[in-house]
Amino acid sequence: MNRIHKMNLRVAQWLLVMLLVGGCADRNTRGPIPTLHTSPEFTESGSDIAPNRWWTAFEDPQLDLQINDALTNNYSLASATYRVQAARAVTQREASDFWPDIDGILGFGSDMGPGENGETYNFGLDASYPVDLWGEIESRVEAQRLRAIAECWDYHTGALALTAEITSVWFSLIEAHAQAKLLEEQIKTNRTGLELQEERFRLGLIRSADVLRQRQLLESTLEQEVVVELQVEVLEHQLAVLLGDMPQLASYESGTLFPEMPPLPTTGFPSELLLRRPDIQRNYYALMAADKDLASAISAQYPRLNLGGSIQNIAENPEELFKDWFVSLGGQLIAPLFDGGQRRAEVERNRAVKYQLFNDYAQSVLVAFREVEDALAQEKYQLKQIEHLEEQVKLAGQASIQLREQYLIGDVEYLDVLSAITGQQSLQRRLLSAQLDLRLIRVSLYLALAGSIEATNVEGEDFAVDDFRIENAAVGNDQPIFDVDSRTVGVNEPINTANVDPNLDPPGREPFGSDRFSDLLPEESGVDESRFGQTRVNRSKTPVAPDANPQEIPLLERLRGTTNNE
Repeated sequence: MNRIHKMNLRVAQWLLVMLLVGGCADRNTRGPIPTLHTSPEFTESGSDIAPNRWWTAFEDPQLDLQINDALTNNYSLASATYRVQAARAVTQREASDFWPDIDGILGFGSDMGPGENGETYNFGLDASYPVDLWGEIESRVEAQRLRAIAECWDYHTGALALTAEITSVWFSLIEAHAQAKLLEEQIKTNRTGLELQEERFRLGLIRSADVLRQRQLLESTLEQEVVVELQVEVLEHQLAVLLGDMPQLASYESGTLFPEMPPLPTTGFPSELLLRRPDIQRNYYALMAADKDLASAISAQYPRLNLGGSIQNIAENPEELFKDWFVSLGGQLIAPLFDGGQRRAEVERNRAVKYQLFNDYAQSVLVAFREVEDALAQEKYQLKQIEHLEEQVKLAGQASIQLREQYLIGDVEYLDVLSAITGQQSLQRRLLSAQLDLRLIRVSLYLALAGSIEATNVEGEDFAVDDFRIENAAVGNDQPIFDVDSRTVGVNEPINTANVDPNLDPPGREPFGSDRFSDLLPEESGVDESRFGQTRVNRSKTPVAPDANPQEIPLLERLRGTTNNE
């Protein structure tokens, strides 16, 4: 009997070893990581710091009013707010796995057959709890929380794009009204010229061809007026949709004068741009979420422990309820032995997604630098183009006057006069278009340099990334949103250093804070791998003046709580 007991014990030990060996897969996720060299400073920079609400730099009250309405009423922006809410809800759903599932049981059964029929009644509680041995649940929750933050940044990206589009449409509407006013003056001038030519033809002073050429010039300007009128209506329809209004009733008085160009804003350092641009931050947090997905996939290869228990009352008739109670406690250690390579393939997929998002992030950084440089170069040369156009308009006006006087005394043909008038009017219209292009270039520069704005959601509340919260009624007091030790989900706690730590690296993996990432990621970092399953990257803190306005601190630093008053 003892021999059989020892044999069973030995078999159980070997089985446990096989489970552990079969379940423990390689956790190393090292691989070739691309690098990005340190970026030099931007080629141009101004002295004025652009405000977060960058469009206010143009000092156009009507434009401010339109954008404020759009931030409240635009449907696409409202849709983005609900995407954020959905991401937050998924985070809370994933975080619920930190708690046991408890279900109530109420049953009734009846046995029928030969002999006396019987009935059974039972009720009680059933509980199950997955023990997060290797941090799989922790990584899943962290990944989804980072995605929720990425959605917040995506909201601000959409809000910035909306403000830029409204500003562009508004300036285009001003230019269209200015073109209409200019064409009205040109039509009046050309019609007066036609009347003079017809009178001279009746007196026999000119040929009929001169009258026909003047009529053609008048028809040309009338055709341009039709084009501009169509442009005005289309722009009003676009603006109405952006503001959440019906395009059928769109009518806006934008005026015909462009706002003055504000001074060139300071471009700062390229590293500051990485902290400021919401699209860069969105891609960054998406990358860190993918990293956590990889950690979760690696942990899924390890054995998992499930605990369970129940307490039930079973009786054959209602009178015996509450008499006999049955308690059951148990646990299961489950390890994957053979799955056809499914888990390893999932690890490889997540690793590929991580590197894909890394390259997307690196590409977005380069595109951001290019957008700033493009806008700076375009504005510099656009100013030169406007200077030359203004000189051409001036010279064309002088030439038109002189040729008209020479034509009246018979020194030149009317075709020369007509060419001068046509050229002058075309240059006047081109100058207006160039003034519009200059302001659109400045809009693109502001957009390339802009950070998040204090946008307003559909409910009229301030909506910012640092308002990110998780509500969980299962906890009665405020706790950090994610704490590695206690593994609790908090209530209404804004993100701080404890709950925004996108660098919790799984064991055996090359951390994102290594030297080969130091030139690309927003901040330098050092790694402490002293604890298995709880590796943290300690971010270096950027000092901030004690009297600094918290709104002026880069938002990413505020999220991480990297101020000197910690």
